[in-house]
Amino acid sequence: MGYRVKEIQPTPNPNAAKFVLDREISPHPLSFLSPDQGSDHALANQLFSIKGVKSLLFLADFVTVNKENSGKWAQIAQKVREILEKSP
Repeated sequence: MGYRVKEIQPTPNPNAAKFVLDREISPHPLSFLSPDQGSDHALANQLFSIKGVKSLLFLADFVTVNKENSGKWAQIAQKVREILEKSP
């Protein structure tokens, strides 16, 4: 059963967005600052497959996604939502 994205919140950083979920994803912070760091984590690995994703933070009931300056939120957000909703 995947996660339901309840809302996407902007952050003070225009290259970061907070995806608020319907339940906990991690009880403690999990930071992945590069695709290499996320390669052994199934969900992080999938999210890094999205063009423009730079880093990830999983904590409590949210995922913060940081994008490259050139990335477009409209495309990235839709793909992040799809992956989260299909994750086991």
